[in-house]
Amino acid sequence: MGRGQQPIDVVIVGGGPAGLSAALSLARSRRRVIVVDAGRPRNMTASHMHGVLGHDGLSPLRLLELGRKEVAGYGGRLIHGEVTSARTDGAAIEVDTAIGTIRTRRLLVATGLDDDLPNIPGLRQQWGRGVVVCPYCDGWEHRDDVIGVVATSPHSIEQAQLLRQWSDRIIYFANALGVPATDEMDALVRRGIAFEPSLVTGLRIDDDRVTGVEVDGRVVPVGVIFTGPTPRPRDALLRSLGAATTNGPFGSWVDIDADGRTSVPGVWAVGNVVNVRANVSVSLGLGSLVAGALNAELVSDDIAQTRATPSLSV
Repeated sequence: MGRGQQPIDVVIVGGGPAGLSAALSLARSRRRVIVVDAGRPRNMTASHMHGVLGHDGLSPLRLLELGRKEVAGYGGRLIHGEVTSARTDGAAIEVDTAIGTIRTRRLLVATGLDDDLPNIPGLRQQWGRGVVVCPYCDGWEHRDDVIGVVATSPHSIEQAQLLRQWSDRIIYFANALGVPATDEMDALVRRGIAFEPSLVTGLRIDDDRVTGVEVDGRVVPVGVIFTGPTPRPRDALLRSLGAATTNGPFGSWVDIDADGRTSVPGVWAVGNVVNVRANVSVSLGLGSLVAGALNAELVSDDIAQTRATPSLSV
């Protein structure tokens, strides 16, 4: 888009649940919306979603396919590719994409996060299938199974205790974390959670299914593995624009207010890129919420522009 053309109302970077949900609400508000998506959703290796009202058991890729059709049906434009850079330029923001530079009134970043998994052979290959993270997403499907919890942080004990809700056959693999504190160990014992202190060296996989965890030269049979990856937000674009950040339990994350605004005027963010707890359902809701606040801000700008424009007498 050239400099002389009217800017787009909102460019959304990221076409996952949060980005598409925001795009749908904005397109229905008759805003000029472009979604730029690289096609790397966080849950792309999972065959099904669960706990998403009205869509339980649906493929996450199918959900995005349906969402893209809905956004396009209201006039939203979708572009496949990366956003290489962006910068503020007066009242607009310039966004560099595979089809050229787009000028937009607002930028909404919904690029998600990457899950940094422990360097254990087989873990990455089974991620989203035999190796999962969320009890509310996958606990029901493994109720009463032998569930292995491969520890990655002190929070892994909480994960094991939570999974006890779905099965009474939980095995906590301490891995490199060692023996937990006395009170935590006592709590594991009281609830019948087995404890494996040795270092995990790999997974046993048969017919593309996890069947065991290798420790100390032996294999401990399990039906599934839950673990806690380190979340890495895909926030390079936000940081390049100078967005303020805060350090927390999961490292440095970009700050937003309750409506999704970053510290950079005109730049917003939503979903996993700024919220580690945003699952599919939460991301859908947050996308709609942020879209409403973003549209209200655009309306305020529209009002200000009419005040600055001399009225024509009839």
